Amino acid sequence: MKALEKLIADKLLQIKAIKLQPANPFTWASGWKSPIYCDNRKTLSYPVIRNIIKVELARIICEKYPETTAIAGVATGAIAQGALVADLLGLPFVYIRSAPKDHGLENLIEGELKPDAKVVIIEDLVSTGGSSLKAVRAVRNFGCDVVGMVAIFTHGFAVAEKSFKEAKVPLTTLSNYNAVIEAAVHTNYVTEDDIAILQEWRKDPENWDPYK
Repeated sequence: MKALEKLIADKLLQIKAIKLQPANPFTWASGWKSPIYCDNRKTLSYPVIRNIIKVELARIICEKYPETTAIAGVATGAIAQGALVADLLGLPFVYIRSAPKDHGLENLIEGELKPDAKVVIIEDLVSTGGSSLKAVRAVRNFGCDVVGMVAIFTHGFAVAEKSFKEAKVPLTTLSNYNAVIEAAVHTNYVTEDDIAILQEWRKDPENWDPYK
């Protein structure tokens, strides 16, 4: 798995799906300041990388969750990748909205999900885990069993690991923050000073102040 983590980290950095800017931090939607920004939707524009991700997500599902009867993608970032994986595996696909539609049938889950289905949820990115586990609750509330979640990337926050453990949801990711830092060092993407900042941020990302 280590070799795969490094490969995916290299690819995400190459296509700028992940950007590292320790000296000029990003501001997340949550208001957090961060030296890293991740947009895995960019992988869809690169057929070779898109296929590597599709195949590896499918392989994990086959190996870890052979009982799976349906695939669900979390809107919006994991809809396309989830559909690609479901197609490769020959399984039904649905996607989970962040909130119900405000018109029509007011669906939270789009597509046809059969009660008692054994579902693997696909995510593009796991940060704090809040939106990911909200999707888990939606599937469970529909009367289905979430057998696991697979994602392209995780920041590896302690709060997310704790939340997934409490929710009893196994999480497997293709790559992670540590692998990205290693890849960035190997390619001289970052300096020694940058590494210290990147490591410091992960200790307390919510309260990190780059200007102190």
